[in-house]
Amino acid sequence: MRGRHRLPGLAVNGVNRPGSAWPDGVWGLESSGPENGTGPLARGRGLRVFAESGGAALAHELGAVWAGAITDRPPLLLDAIIDTTPVWRPVVEAMASLRPGGRLVINAIRKEDLDKQTLLEVDYARHIWWEKEIKSVANVTRQDVREFLQLVAETGITPLVREYPLCEANQALIDLKRGGIPGAKVLRISEV
Repeated sequence: MRGRHRLPGLAVNGVNRPGSAWPDGVWGLESSGPENGTGPLARGRGLRVFAESGGAALAHELGAVWAGAITDRPPLLLDAIIDTTPVWRPVVEAMASLRPGGRLVINAIRKEDLDKQTLLEVDYARHIWWEKEIKSVANVTRQDVREFLQLVAETGITPLVREYPLCEANQALIDLKRGGIPGAKVLRISEV
């Protein structure tokens, strides 16, 4: 399932705790794909990226040290996980992949009710114990935007974008729903 999300830089900054070092690695659970979300920004901060991705080859090409399905476990427990998806399954799966004291950062405008029953699978000892944290970073301030733009400039990120002319709007929607085509989808209203 694909969904809207807020500035990925906000989520990357959300994994850091004031007064502490940046975590060693971060797992990006991306609603828009690894090419335009938290992965490039996390790598820009020097973090190792573990990606949930249907396109493992692309995730590796973009610098992820590991890529797998949402139900796969990364090769080690992680310091931080960023979830930009609109559904609940990634929350439950992510909590099981955090090290003690790890942090799950949810960077979503909202979560769907479609799979809310997944939360009933949460097991205290497996998902919450050992001071694991969940943090929401869905609100964006002007300062967040300034920091995000500075981070993008520092890391030299070039987003992958697929443009569609207005007459191909239906195809753009079909591609967005099916997934599998890397890059952000942009509908071009007129020629400039």
